[in-house]
Amino acid sequence: MNLESLIRNVPDFPKPGIQFKDITTLLQDPKGFQEAIDQLAAPFTDMDIDAIAGIESRGFIFGAPMAMAMNLPFILIRKPGKLPARTISQSYSLEYGTDTIEMHVDSIHTGDKILLVDDLLATGGTMAAAVELVKKAGGVPVACTFLIELGFLGGRNKLGDTSVFSLIKYD
Repeated sequence: MNLESLIRNVPDFPKPGIQFKDITTLLQDPKGFQEAIDQLAAPFTDMDIDAIAGIESRGFIFGAPMAMAMNLPFILIRKPGKLPARTISQSYSLEYGTDTIEMHVDSIHTGDKILLVDDLLATGGTMAAAVELVKKAGGVPVACTFLIELGFLGGRNKLGDTSVFSLIKYD
């Protein structure tokens, strides 16, 4: 199945010159959505992974069903103040300022091997922070996986030696 054909391109959103890759059209196609989950999980089914972590919010859309399919725990990585128990956090730089992500301190045990999931790899800042957050918690980030990668933005360069897998790549 050609998953790229299920991604809608929205010109000039959120500002002129941007070609927004809209995944809602994929999500509205049950067979396409299932195929995306299957393809995202496939490279990792034989790997030694202890949990899957998804980044708010679209990483939840893909990471949670992957975790279910692979019979693994799912870890939420969220914006500050959204998780009810004690958290650890990681701040990162944006084009104009900083942002922070958090997860529960008890989500990862020392040495846990973690697969990180998000819908899109653009500049890589959020995922790089998530990789550092996993390390800070004592986990081992084994790979990062994405539905879409905007290769021309070079985001994978920020992820160091962590393996990167993307289903659809725009160069």
